[in-house]
Amino acid sequence: MTDFFKTLLAGACVAMMLFMSAAVHAESGTAEDSQAVAERVEDLKKKVIGLNRDLFILEEDLLFPASTQFAVFLSVDAGEFLKLDAVKLKVNGDIVASHLYTDRQVSALERGGMQRLFIGNLKTGTHEVTAFVEGIGPDNRAYKQAASLAFEKGTDTAALEIRIQDRSSDYQPMVSIVEWE
Repeated sequence: MTDFFKTLLAGACVAMMLFMSAAVHAESGTAEDSQAVAERVEDLKKKVIGLNRDLFILEEDLLFPASTQFAVFLSVDAGEFLKLDAVKLKVNGDIVASHLYTDRQVSALERGGMQRLFIGNLKTGTHEVTAFVEGIGPDNRAYKQAASLAFEKGTDTAALEIRIQDRSSDYQPMVSIVEWE
């Protein structure tokens, strides 16, 4: 654990101890004292929440620095030709994410939602991403389709989107992977 995180953790612990002692003090004082203590407790709560948010942001930056950060999102513009059941994601031949969908999740995706399927680190260079989509296709038959994309990861954050769309030309769903600019 870095010194910075130790300092933040110590600050959060001190704030919590002050919070607990203020609560004990509030039980034994007058109404005015109780109100003043309650206000201080609320201020301390806000500070602890702010520290927690800052700690989360710092943790994200440390775990996934911008130079190596890689994210994959999933969107669905379908519903007529495919009822989504599962997605599996491979990066450079290794399975990095898989997800089984509930009816509620599928409904949210079909209404325009987007899922962050994976976030991780990739070094610069050429990489291959493959997405495997399973569900119920036309005529209530089991449906499986895969899509692949080879892309060049630079020094900036890379983001890809797996798009599942209805294709009315042949009444089939279509799976594609696109790189965000």
